[in-house]
Amino acid sequence: MYDDVLALWKQCEGIGISEADSRESIMSYLARNPGMSFIAQAHGRPVGAVLAGHDGRRGYIHHCAVHPNCRRQGIGRQLVNRCLDALKDAGIQKCHIFIFNSNDDGIAFWKSMGWTTRTDISVLSRTIAPAPDTHVMPEEKSYENDDCQTY
Repeated sequence: MYDDVLALWKQCEGIGISEADSRESIMSYLARNPGMSFIAQAHGRPVGAVLAGHDGRRGYIHHCAVHPNCRRQGIGRQLVNRCLDALKDAGIQKCHIFIFNSNDDGIAFWKSMGWTTRTDISVLSRTIAPAPDTHVMPEEKSYENDDCQTY
């Protein structure tokens, strides 16, 4: 399933894929945050996916994506709401997302769900370990004209 979800993320503009999205890294994230990330499927293939987790204080949502052919059907909203419910059940009261400033469609989606842009903080990043040399991204898959209402 990892390869199919990675292929979905690659098809969606605004999703940044990096070495942090290796199979091992994603499996580790899922193990640390069980029951908080979700996949929507149609005909056995992912048409939507989202990662969610928390640090004990705040929740975080990453890589929320719906296949371009399956958008505007409520799949993204359902995925996000399931993440928020799981975070709430874990006692988390606030959740953050990271989104590229250039991702206008993504920003519009999040704002339509009641999220607000924070102007009082910035995200700073620093690489603290080199990426593994063995990581190779799988070949991209394409899903065209699937019935995306069933998942």
